Amino acid sequence: MKLLISILFLSSGFLACAADIPKVEPGKPLPSNLFVELAKKVNPAVVNISTKVTSNYSGQDMPQSMEELLEQFFGRRFNRYQQRRPTRPQEPEARPHSLGTGFIISSDGMIITNSHVVDKADLIQVQLTEGDEKLYDAEVIGKDPTTDIALIKIKAKKKLPIVKFGTSSDLQVGEWVAAFGNPFGHGHSMTKGIVSAIGRNLDDINLLPFIQTDASINPGNSGGPLVNVKGEVIGVNTAIDARAQGIGFAIPIDEVKTVVAQLKTGGSIERGFLGVQLADVSQINNVLLDKLQLKTTKGALIVNVVPGEAAELSGLKEYDFITKFNGKKVKNSSNLSRIIKQTPINKKVSLEYIRNGKTKLTNVRLGTQNNENTVARNSNPDVNKRRAHKKPSKDELLETYGMSVSDLNKSLKKDFDISNNGKHKAVITRVVGYSQAAKQSLRPGDIIYEVNKSPVFSASDVTKKLLKSGSHMLRVKRGTYFFLIQLQS
Repeated sequence: MKLLISILFLSSGFLACAADIPKVEPGKPLPSNLFVELAKKVNPAVVNISTKVTSNYSGQDMPQSMEELLEQFFGRRFNRYQQRRPTRPQEPEARPHSLGTGFIISSDGMIITNSHVVDKADLIQVQLTEGDEKLYDAEVIGKDPTTDIALIKIKAKKKLPIVKFGTSSDLQVGEWVAAFGNPFGHGHSMTKGIVSAIGRNLDDINLLPFIQTDASINPGNSGGPLVNVKGEVIGVNTAIDARAQGIGFAIPIDEVKTVVAQLKTGGSIERGFLGVQLADVSQINNVLLDKLQLKTTKGALIVNVVPGEAAELSGLKEYDFITKFNGKKVKNSSNLSRIIKQTPINKKVSLEYIRNGKTKLTNVRLGTQNNENTVARNSNPDVNKRRAHKKPSKDELLETYGMSVSDLNKSLKKDFDISNNGKHKAVITRVVGYSQAAKQSLRPGDIIYEVNKSPVFSASDVTKKLLKSGSHMLRVKRGTYFFLIQLQS
């Protein structure tokens, strides 16, 4: 009941900033002053957010700024606008951490922004209007990294202008929208565009399907409102795809209302956690489908089971292919990950899965999510390049697949920053460009755990199995991620 009341308050209890917006008639030209009045209505409730962190630093880039978070989303394709710091050691000081945007949702100073804007900040400051030298210290009421929503509050000692919430449930492709924010720290800015797509899923990046828009969104816009022609907030700007122009993403406001209501009462959100890493078999070579004894690609393949978590306790294993979750069909790994996170902790659910070609059922009591990286993608996460180790003697694996494998030792552990691999010692030390191994995205530092579903513990184990003729399925670990690849001898 508390949650329901909070949601109703969020959706209907706010008064819009004073301004009259021309009515848009379907099929008729837009009023010439539409966006002028829209800016007058929304901008007073849009704020600039800057954060600081107190620590020693030695010339490295700022920790997890907005751009670094977006690099996790889309890879290293984002231009950074922050300047590099001096390389000499410095005394501890408060230094800029990130710049972002927020919007006021209550006259007493409640503000919505992105979680990544305020993440790890020691000091959060809010500027209400452009050019105003007054900065208000803000406290974090709650934040949810999974949906990238945070709720902060300032004490302004005056009634503040607020936004009006709309709804994203009836949003249609082609609708006019405007994005507000502080791009690159330039101050209050407004861009216009249309809704390019709705329900946009980007692998495991977003728990909630995004609104896609071509209204310009840039670093610094994060946490700002996306509004419709009525001046109502229908989304929260959160990400961009820098490979192209005019591809930005916003979190639907209907979902944000629910998250904010929970943050307001509890400060955080607990989500169900199965304790697995998943992959899509649709991205795996068809030869592997035979080895996995699968006749469908609709589902999610378990490539790693976290010890002691719900999946292991219920008997699930690597290579199990989950097809149904609590009676609902599973489309792919991202779909399953999203469903799990939306399921309350400690809830007992049924799972249908395929093991060795046979359909099985089990019940699982979900635990608490303690690891955001629950999906392992076949595109593999980015890691630092490590130097390759050459083997002086004849190497049959190098000749056959274009890679060398060695037993893990102290030197290799240090070079590749490897730890906690138990008995698995077979590490790839060299990959030749344009070879079969390279085409399968293998890299020096990868640990081979299994070949054809059989565990391997040394370089000689790998060599014996891979030099047999035919196709081979490898389960490989890189950092904390597991993935499958196929090699053909």
